Amino acid sequence: MPGRKRVVLAAPRGYCAGVDRAVIAVEKALERYGAPVYVRKQIVHNIHVVTELEQAGAIFVEEVDEVPEGAHVVFSAHGVSPAVVQGAADRNLQAIDATCPLVTKVHREAVRFARDDFEILLVGHEGHEEVEGTAGEAPDHVTVVNSPEEADTVEVRDPSRVVWLSQTTLSVDETMETVRRLRERFPQLQDPPSDDICYATQNRQVAIKKVAKDADLVIVVGSANSSNSVRLVEVALEYGAKAAYRIDYADEIEQAWLDGVETVGVTSGASVPEVLVQEVLRDLALAGYGDVEEVRTAEEDLMFSLPKELRTPLKGERDPRALGGRTRA
Repeated sequence: MPGRKRVVLAAPRGYCAGVDRAVIAVEKALERYGAPVYVRKQIVHNIHVVTELEQAGAIFVEEVDEVPEGAHVVFSAHGVSPAVVQGAADRNLQAIDATCPLVTKVHREAVRFARDDFEILLVGHEGHEEVEGTAGEAPDHVTVVNSPEEADTVEVRDPSRVVWLSQTTLSVDETMETVRRLRERFPQLQDPPSDDICYATQNRQVAIKKVAKDADLVIVVGSANSSNSVRLVEVALEYGAKAAYRIDYADEIEQAWLDGVETVGVTSGASVPEVLVQEVLRDLALAGYGDVEEVRTAEEDLMFSLPKELRTPLKGERDPRALGGRTRA
């Protein structure tokens, strides 16, 4: 006899503290300075968030030389290199740094290890904005390692002075496999002072691992350029989901995905607002999956203060230092 149709909803999911901070930073800058406010790259990797901010008056650019001299520009949550900071200063831009504090931590590690003349093996994806920003802190000391396979071929100058750092949004399992292979080749490889993969990335992967083992189908809400969202699809498949797909919006769910499916796992990447998940649950309910069970593997209460450029209230403005008011997963 067929079982009941149901949804298993992963938690934690959705917005992390760094994304929350970055999005609020753009909103606060628009409120304070008026439109337009320029943003270098996507503030976070989510098409819905970017579209909403564009409608509110944000203008997204690829590089700071596209921003009119003297204008306000926000640096995205993924961080920027010192060259970008200098480029903004050269154009007299009013820069607001919305880099996630956990990314800033990795930047500081890169600077410190480079100063001590270590070779830095940066585990991450070449071309990703976060990797470009971190590598830009110490370009002569950083080599990007894209995969476990690359760990088998990377060369270093001095195997006794090597350290690994990582992009914050990677697959935990794949990163550890890359590090394991690196350590086989370079036994004196040093670890970062603390884990570089962010708490939110890890928590969302742990949650989907638990959900995936019982799921006929996993739906991950998140954009194609969101590294942590793409990793969630991969982790779901690796940990037992029979099928897994990434979508931006509920209307992208294909009926064929649901054929013969009893249990649907649902989660979302760290840059995804909860409203998009609720729309997915609504559409799944209309398709007969109205029974929703949440599986929670961690509690998250971390909050970051706003960028320093926005912390001091202007005359008549309420104190912007607290970030309260968001509904979290």
